[in-house]
Amino acid sequence: MTGGRPEWVIREDAAQSVLVALYLRQVLGIRSPEELPALRRVPPPWVDERTDATQAQLEREWREYWAMTVEPQAHPSPVPLELIDGFETLVTLPVEGSETLRAAIRAHADDAVDFARLAHDRYSREAAARPGVSYRAYASAIAAHERTVGRRAHSFELNVQVLPLAQRGVWWIGSLTVAVTDGLRGDVAAFDAAIHPIIAELA
Repeated sequence: MTGGRPEWVIREDAAQSVLVALYLRQVLGIRSPEELPALRRVPPPWVDERTDATQAQLEREWREYWAMTVEPQAHPSPVPLELIDGFETLVTLPVEGSETLRAAIRAHADDAVDFARLAHDRYSREAAARPGVSYRAYASAIAAHERTVGRRAHSFELNVQVLPLAQRGVWWIGSLTVAVTDGLRGDVAAFDAAIHPIIAELA
């Protein structure tokens, strides 16, 4: 609260660590989170002779890694983390309990990092080309919510990851984090309509 007034904080990004995690999800053939669409311009899964048990273990380890990547403060690791060779500072995994994932991602390091860097750079260029538009989009949605409910918005935080997903939409990917398609984010009217329910849920 500032001077007794509610505050809202919205952080928008196309985080390279999140992009790497989703690239790995796709090339490893991991299904969860099932509602989240695939990324564009990512090759299909490698053909791999994994057993069902190995695939299940891989998916469990990836889900833990995904939660720590999207919202690290909400999902602390019970054991120390370490950077994984080839991924620069973009992938950290627990020193114990992630052996299946660690082995599976090794061959994809260069391609995953290149993909994430290009996607992040594209987002940064597009955001720089529309200064002020990002803030106005959220402020407009919050003002509309306040008019609807007849009170000021509650204080809240929201993280928005703008990603090159194959379908337009907005999806919750954490308790305080949503993913939005880059194409939808660039469509002012459509994004305004799509973000309203998210704001209403939080504010």
